[in-house]
Amino acid sequence: MTTEKIRQLLVVEDDPALQKQIRWSFDQYNVLLANDRESALSQIRRHTPAVVTMDLGLPPNADGVSEGFKLLEQILATAPDTKIIVLTGQNEQTNALRAIALGAYDFFVKPFEPETLNLTVERAFRFYDLQQENRRLQAMQQPDALGALITRDPEMLRICRTIEKVAPTNATILLLGESGTGKEVLARGLHTASPRSDTRFVAINCAAIPENLLESELFGYEKGAFTGAVKTTPGKIETAHQGTLMLDEIGDLPMPLQAKLLRFLQERVIERIGGRQEIPIDVRIVCATHQDLKNLIREGRFREDLYYRLAEIVINIPPLRDRAGDAALIAHALVRKFSNEQNRSNLSLSAEAVEAISTYPWPGNVRELENCLKRATIMADGNSLTVDDIGLDIASAENAAPLDLRTIRDNAERQAVIVAISRSNNNLVRAADLLGISRPTLYDLMHKFGLKS
Repeated sequence: MTTEKIRQLLVVEDDPALQKQIRWSFDQYNVLLANDRESALSQIRRHTPAVVTMDLGLPPNADGVSEGFKLLEQILATAPDTKIIVLTGQNEQTNALRAIALGAYDFFVKPFEPETLNLTVERAFRFYDLQQENRRLQAMQQPDALGALITRDPEMLRICRTIEKVAPTNATILLLGESGTGKEVLARGLHTASPRSDTRFVAINCAAIPENLLESELFGYEKGAFTGAVKTTPGKIETAHQGTLMLDEIGDLPMPLQAKLLRFLQERVIERIGGRQEIPIDVRIVCATHQDLKNLIREGRFREDLYYRLAEIVINIPPLRDRAGDAALIAHALVRKFSNEQNRSNLSLSAEAVEAISTYPWPGNVRELENCLKRATIMADGNSLTVDDIGLDIASAENAAPLDLRTIRDNAERQAVIVAISRSNNNLVRAADLLGISRPTLYDLMHKFGLKS
């Protein structure tokens, strides 16, 4: 008995006779059928087939091609790796070429020889498999720019994907989040994944340097510019030339320096203190703050024009307490790290300690968790870190999230059904398609959860 999974092929065709012929021709595949755009999209969401054959003439406009081209664009938007083979009539060369330009893999003229179409479909499956294998190998060879970030939270994973997308660009990034959420880790990951990875990553904390020294730290100074300036010294911006500059706690930047920073962002040149020469600088700017910059703008403490220069891409980082399961996941990794540093490789967390870590709100986020566990690994007497060792109280059962899988699954299903019915404006057929389930299954779920349309 073979364990190889049968490949799935979606056939989009409104002619029942042709449906039957194609299905018979491809008995080596699990053939999925759809006769219009909505049913095809439902099959795509439910099964994500690697290859699709489709006619451009679909109801309600079976004599035209508008529905077919809409479907082609929607499939590629939903599943961009899917290989689409367009079936066209003898006199539809223009439409076939248009389909290829939109992203179709190939086209085939009707009437067709099943054996020849079979070869085209098999080639499409092979090409799909090669693409997937190539991506897997590239992922294995490339260093993980965000390897220091430990998460399984969907929102944090989405942020990681955003970082990977914007890294190759020169867009200015604004990282917003509470202290200790990992803003510098993300900034360094952004730099590592960028074309500037071979150059310098320079970070400066705008809140940690006195106002009268911050300007010289950022822009540098010429010899003799002020008492004690015994030699010409480049600033952080100049030092980061061709690399990445992180301005941490940008919300604490004094107003006079905000104006000077704005001019640099507009002109991309600086003048050192006491100098008259304009120095062109090529640098990627990443800013971070825990403050609400829009509120600072309303209070007159932050320039609105500077904000919009900095906020080309804004990334909001959730606090640790809002990342489902991340506290315990990070804790295990930190205990391994610190126990190795202390030559106590057999040290681990007790079940009660994991529960306390999972339910504690961590106002200081990952930085607080790191400090807590570092202290615990140094001070612990036994091989198992207890609640007393880490100094946390177990949250009450009422405040803890349920761990029963059935309860979690039921809550998630109920919420998904409510959202789907709302988005479809009580159209249960459309709601079932959004959920990727049949209408009877949707009725069963509504009855189970006591929901009415």
